[in-house]
Amino acid sequence: MDQRKIARALLSVSDKTGLVDLARGLAERGVQLVSTGGTARALKEAGLEVQDVSDLTGFPEMMDGRLKTLHPKVHGGLLAKRDDADHAAAMQSHDIPAIDLLAVNLYPFVKTVEGGADYDTAVENIDIGGPAMIRAAAKNHDGVAVVVEPGDYARLLTALDENDGATPLSLRKELAAKAYAHTAAYDAAISRWFAEQIGDDTPQTRTFSGQLSSALRYGENPHQDAAFYKTGEKRFGVASAELVQGKALSYNNLNDTDAAYELVAEFDPEKAAAIAIIKHANPCGVAQAATLHEAYEKALACDSVSAFGGIVAANRPLDADAAEEIVKIFTEVIIAPDASDEAKEIISQKKNLRLLLAGGLPDPGEAGLTFRSLAGGFLVQGRDNRTLDPSNLKVVTKAQPSEVQLADMIFAFTVAKHVKSNAIVYAKDGATVGIGAGQMSRVDSTRVAFRKGQAAAEALGLKEGLTEGAVVASDAFFPFADGIEVLAEAGATAVIQPGGSMRDDEVIKAADRLGLAMVFTGLRHFRH
Repeated sequence: MDQRKIARALLSVSDKTGLVDLARGLAERGVQLVSTGGTARALKEAGLEVQDVSDLTGFPEMMDGRLKTLHPKVHGGLLAKRDDADHAAAMQSHDIPAIDLLAVNLYPFVKTVEGGADYDTAVENIDIGGPAMIRAAAKNHDGVAVVVEPGDYARLLTALDENDGATPLSLRKELAAKAYAHTAAYDAAISRWFAEQIGDDTPQTRTFSGQLSSALRYGENPHQDAAFYKTGEKRFGVASAELVQGKALSYNNLNDTDAAYELVAEFDPEKAAAIAIIKHANPCGVAQAATLHEAYEKALACDSVSAFGGIVAANRPLDADAAEEIVKIFTEVIIAPDASDEAKEIISQKKNLRLLLAGGLPDPGEAGLTFRSLAGGFLVQGRDNRTLDPSNLKVVTKAQPSEVQLADMIFAFTVAKHVKSNAIVYAKDGATVGIGAGQMSRVDSTRVAFRKGQAAAEALGLKEGLTEGAVVASDAFFPFADGIEVLAEAGATAVIQPGGSMRDDEVIKAADRLGLAMVFTGLRHFRH
């Protein structure tokens, strides 16, 4: 049947947002209210007439509230098929009243865990009766409406007014779908927590859940559907950011903005201002300096052509001087921890420029998971949260790097962590001066970065290529000496790389022959 009247509602919520307004609205429409524990108390304090669930079941709540709704008179009232004669007879025989509406949300397990609760407290916040009732009501959506989100209370009351006190089947189906997603996400959070408690990094079943943040116009291409979901991870970035101005971000905008902000967060804002300019998830310029304005100018100089239509990320609150410089060329998105009022005013003159304020920087050393879909499955791995420890560096050549070279090498290797493999980064004076990304061979990436450095120098009217006197970082080892020969030809003076190749001796000899300093990190940063 399409229309189902609501005569009795069971309300049992942890989140009391909008509860009294919902209950009062139902009571005004002649609906009998049944409730439990704290929910019943809140409604009675609001002056509403409520039947305790223990009076409905004839059975008291017990075991510290663990047992209260797990009873045939509750589940029978939710599960009984309204148009089935046998079900109706069973209800009459056992005095089971029909429950036409269930409004339930669950014990705050996630918030409890995030608050640092101990093991026993976390377990006590695993809801049992709530999910059982939600699933029962959702299964029987032909006869029962189930609401799990306070945001749907007003819609429900409106539907009752529009349908003479009844709910349409279309709404009940929609609410049932939300209900199952709600319990699935709840169970996923619990299963992840349990895996962490027992130290299981590869549980037999891996579950993820997300809350819709926005439906996107399309994905990477116009013929692909797409949406952005938030996982609830407490990490500053695109999920935490406020869109201060500009139109909604696209799939590619979100992907590139995330890449830019994760990169720029590698640089401590207390030590230096840093800017990263990203295009197609790869940096086309990164720099650190005393101010954001100076850092932006240095980053832009690396590849001003690719920066057009790019994403700009800052590791400090955006100021007016930096904003004035950034808006001189077409930029899709700016993301920063915050921005001054003056910077916001400057950016507001560019109506299509999106400004995102993330509220803070993500911690590059924080653990977490990343995942990627494959045909018939997905890959899961820990976040690449290793940062370079200067004390672990090993100089393997006769030439020793200077302190200035070493600082640039660490900077370049940090950037290379965020460049698609094979990654080669030339850097000088705290700025990238040539980046080679995503090539099938490392020597090709070395050449691409060299040519980009030459092109950038020409654009700036310089006689000498930007890579002259630079250092070079490689995200993985050089398998042959040819890459070393190319970077020497580009004018590089020092190299930082993981090491570990079968031909390390050959590569080291080439560096010695060419007068280069070379440092091994023992740390690889592939990024595919």
